[in-house]
Amino acid sequence: MDGSYTEGEYTAVCGKRQQFGSRFLSDPARVFHHNAWDSVEWSEEQAAAAERKVQENSTQRVCQEKQVDYEINANKYWNDFYKIHENGFFKDRHWLFTEFPELAPSQNQNHLKALLSENRGSEVPACRSSEDGSGLIREAQHSCSSVSLGRKTQPPPVEENVTQKLRHLEVCADEFPGSSATYRILEVGCGVGNTVFPILQTNNDPRLFVYCCDFSSTAVELVQTNSAYDPSRCFAFVHDLCDEDKSYPVPGDSLDVIILIFVLSAIIPDKMQEAINRLSRLLKPGGMMLLRDYGRYDMAQLRFKKGQCLSENFYVRGDGTRVYFFTQDELDALFTTAGLEKVQNLVDRRLQVNRGKQLTMYRVWIQCKYRLLICDLRHT
Repeated sequence: MDGSYTEGEYTAVCGKRQQFGSRFLSDPARVFHHNAWDSVEWSEEQAAAAERKVQENSTQRVCQEKQVDYEINANKYWNDFYKIHENGFFKDRHWLFTEFPELAPSQNQNHLKALLSENRGSEVPACRSSEDGSGLIREAQHSCSSVSLGRKTQPPPVEENVTQKLRHLEVCADEFPGSSATYRILEVGCGVGNTVFPILQTNNDPRLFVYCCDFSSTAVELVQTNSAYDPSRCFAFVHDLCDEDKSYPVPGDSLDVIILIFVLSAIIPDKMQEAINRLSRLLKPGGMMLLRDYGRYDMAQLRFKKGQCLSENFYVRGDGTRVYFFTQDELDALFTTAGLEKVQNLVDRRLQVNRGKQLTMYRVWIQCKYRLLICDLRHT
């Protein structure tokens, strides 16, 4: 379940993404000199206008019958999305290593610098943008084509069977994929692998093992049939983040990092807390949960029209996929209630610019890092 469409945010619209907070607009007359500006302050008038727009597009709610359909058939809508776009919609997220260095072990920093340098010279900004029925630009987790997402002619065998076998079983501490690894990363909502494959390419440490799951079986199949998929280093499986009866294929207290990139916003708000609670129980003491997602009054929220609002700050796109827009306090409450402590919780306000059309687009994202305390009661 590949969160929400915003990763072209960094690359397709902006080209190679710099670290948050590195480019500032001091002279409004120079707004079209670059593709993006960091830490853009909103005026009181702009903030008030955004609030009015949200109130306006929230006055007419989606009928209850349709809301039930979007919840029950959520996997169908995501499968349909990936059947249409396959691995051509999103772009690999090499920017993650800048914002989340926890994903790149220190011994691989030279390799990482070389990789990023190569990308700066080869990446081409903005292939295309895709719009839903409301005219909302989709720039979620990745964008356009990806060099690393070539497909094999034959899918690797047994992966689906392994997933099925693990589906309703409690995982033994010494019998699970990646049990011999010393550093384990799980990405929830992996889509077609635009986070997973950059991690595997950047981290050549044999002690690393990466797990990735998605709500969409079509997306997981695209990961498993990717030429870069290595079952000895990665395990991809279908999983519903909201399914309380389905276990993850790893034991509790076994993961070093859990990644949530534009995925939590795609589930119904009432189920978010339990989803985070279950994930937190998979972390080792000191383990980290990393999140980047939509912030309140992001351009994407303001572009929804009347009749697409499901509940407060929760909307449905034209293709049936859904998206929520967070505040920092909401995310802090979700993580701290799950027993995690705040390491980072910041708002990334960026002004993106289409210089060709002389358009400005105000984006709001929230980036979080929360850690499981080493002295957490569950581990004493």
